[in-house]
Amino acid sequence: MDSETAKQAAPVAPGIFTMPSHDAGLPALLGGYCSRCDRRFFPRPIYCPQCLGPVEERPIGSGGRIHVFTVVRIKPPLGLPQPYAVGYIDMKESGLRIFCLLDPLKVDRLEVGQEVALAVGVLGHDGKGNPRLRPYFTPVERKGGLEDVR
Repeated sequence: MDSETAKQAAPVAPGIFTMPSHDAGLPALLGGYCSRCDRRFFPRPIYCPQCLGPVEERPIGSGGRIHVFTVVRIKPPLGLPQPYAVGYIDMKESGLRIFCLLDPLKVDRLEVGQEVALAVGVLGHDGKGNPRLRPYFTPVERKGGLEDVR
């Protein structure tokens, strides 16, 4: 998909990730925090399921490790690439375990325990053919002691 399409694509859902400007750093997932229960959530609920109190929007991070994953090789929904991978990520910053998409270009290089970083890109559509930005996690490759997300 060309960069012009990516610029025009809307997020798959509002309020689930930040999209910093080109030079402002990495995207981050947005979740929720209940100060009464000291609990974090992703995605953010309107009310805390424990105490029914309000839930504040909070970043939950942009990196973690693969807990478990699977590669789906049948026809995907919503125009996602084929094959695609989904899994649970243990988030480094918040301690949450979340379910998410994994890098469709690296499905054959994924491993349990592998360090991953959040990326955002045009993946699939909204059911009506309009391209959508979706968050996904991609493996962090170490080269010469430096992290490289590719």
